[in-house]
Parts: sequence; structure tokens; C-alpha cells
Amino acid sequence: MSEATISFSDHDQIRTLFGTRDKYLRQVRDTIGVDVVIRDGDVHLHGNEEQIKRGLEIFAELRAIVEKKGRLHDAEVRRALTSELPDDSNPSGDCPRPVNDLSDGDRVAVETAEQMPPPTTPIELFEKAKQVAPRSPGQVEYVHAIRENDLVFAVGPAGCGKTYLAVAMAINALRTEQVRKIVLVRPALEAGEKLGFLPGDLLAKVNPFLRPLLDSLNDLVGYEQVKRYMENDVIEIVPLAFMRGRTLNETFIILDEGQNTTVTQMKMFLTRMGIESKIVVTGDTTQVDLPTDVSCGLTDAIRRLGNIDKVASVELTGNDIVRHHLVREMVRAYQQGPGRTKSAAR
Repeated sequence: MSEATISFSDHDQIRTLFGTRDKYLRQVRDTIGVDVVIRDGDVHLHGNEEQIKRGLEIFAELRAIVEKKGRLHDAEVRRALTSELPDDSNPSGDCPRPVNDLSDGDRVAVETAEQMPPPTTPIELFEKAKQVAPRSPGQVEYVHAIRENDLVFAVGPAGCGKTYLAVAMAINALRTEQVRKIVLVRPALEAGEKLGFLPGDLLAKVNPFLRPLLDSLNDLVGYEQVKRYMENDVIEIVPLAFMRGRTLNETFIILDEGQNTTVTQMKMFLTRMGIESKIVVTGDTTQVDLPTDVSCGLTDAIRRLGNIDKVASVELTGNDIVRHHLVREMVRAYQQGPGRTKSAAR
């Protein structure tokens, strides 16, 4: 067993380095297996030589970011934890060849690799070893975008996993203590039907609109656990109209059916975002239920915010549909317009 000590003159740096409720410290410890202890204002690392060496390199990299920016972001910590050591990435010590010096075949390989979606790991739910894994290149890109950005817009047809993957990422963030709450939001807009016809008070009327979000939660972590989370206000499912005036810190917020928001509603929703929060907005722009003379808040937001740092937009397609195989054919058929019907057999 080896030991190393990292000295700090500014204890605020240690708090920033370890993150809210020591979440970054736990990520370092769990990733490389090193034991970390604070004693007499210093950080002490315990482990084998390789663990100590890697731990010192990671903390040095993160400390440099803190000293430069005064803060740490989740993506920066993940990048430090997953980056390869120089010796491992190029054991011979030779300089890599510039792209211009590559053969045509090598250059094609490099260009193909750059076009491929980023690799991703399964979404750990910590629920009886249950994991959720992206099942298409588009879904891989989607999960990667959520991990790397604070605001993500996901547009795509029914069945491509927009809501399901977002809820899975929210549960992962909650259970790894990246956030302390999940808020799931939906606009209560009728798809050709009238709310007034439904019995009960307002909450009873909007319940059917919130049901798809609850279905995803129950499928991922189970009914009883969801019930406990909701009773303790850890998970909240609310209509979009109920979001006005709120500020949500350390919260993973998902807006489903974002295509049915107006520009004003979308602005109101997005500006609920507080410190250490993350927002995912999903929608299908081919199923807009707004009046024809009302602009869609989802497409407007993507156009307005697309060039802002830490904002990403992902477009999923029919190739990402993972429901029943007929759903993919249905989406394709509706995209192509009216077609012929088969003659009934006599």
C-alpha cells in the first residue's frame, strides 16, 4: 500500500475539487480505486502505485482547471477520468503522423472514425443491476449530448427513445447525486380532444397527459420506488402551466412533447433552470397540436439557442425507432403520404 499527499493552501479549492456533496471525489475513487482522505487540510491518497500515480495525475488536471476557472463542470471531470495516459496512448514515443502524410486508405479510416457517433457506456440505474443502453447510433449521440451539455433538445418520431432515455439519464443523475430532484413536465394540450369532457378537477384532467412519463419511470425503477420518490418530492410530474415562477436548482428537468409549446411557454420553461441543473426537451415536430397560426416553441428555441455553449440539439430518425417493428414502417408510411390499400382477399 502506497500513500501520497496533495497540499492545499486554499480549502475552498478542495471543496470545488470534490464537488457538491463530494460527487467528484466519489467518481475519482470509484473509477480508479484509490482511497482519498482529508487530514490536516491536505488530501491523502492511499492505494497501489498505479492507483496513486493515476490519482495524482487526475487531481493535478482538475486542480489546474479549478485554478484557472474557479469551478469544475461534470464534463471536465469525466474527461479527466476517461483520458488516456500519454505513455499508454503512444508507448513507442514516436510522434503520430500528420493527417496529410497518411495514405488514402488511412485518411478514409480517420475521416470515417470522426463521423462515427461518440462511444457511450450503458446508463446505470442502480436498480437490481439494471442498465439501459442506447440501441442505435442516433441514441448513442443523444445520450452523449445529455452527458456533455446542460440543455439538450431532442427531436424525432414516436418510438425512438427520446423520453425513455432522458428519464433513464435523470435517474442515473439522481442516484449518483449529480442532482437532488427530478421534475418531469408536459404541456396539457389536447390532441384533437377536449379536456373539459374529462371528469374531476384540474389535476385529474391533466393526469392522462402526464401518464407517459409515469409509465417510463415505473418501467425503469418500479412502481413502489417511484411512489416513494413522489411522496418525498424527489420526483415531481407537473403540467407545464404549473412551472411559472419557479427556480429549480440541482434538478434534472425533462419537458416532453415540447412541440406543443408556444414560444412564450418555451421561454418561461427554459428560464426555470437553476444552478447545477440540466434540462432535456423532447418533441416530434411532425405531431404539432398547436393552432396553425401559432409558432412552435421547440423549433423556435432550437433556432435561437443553437450556437450557445453547453446547448445541444439532436435529431433522431426512423432508424432509431426501437418499439415494435411496425412502428418504424408506420412512421415511414405517414412520411411518404397517402398510399394504396391492399385489396381484401375473396
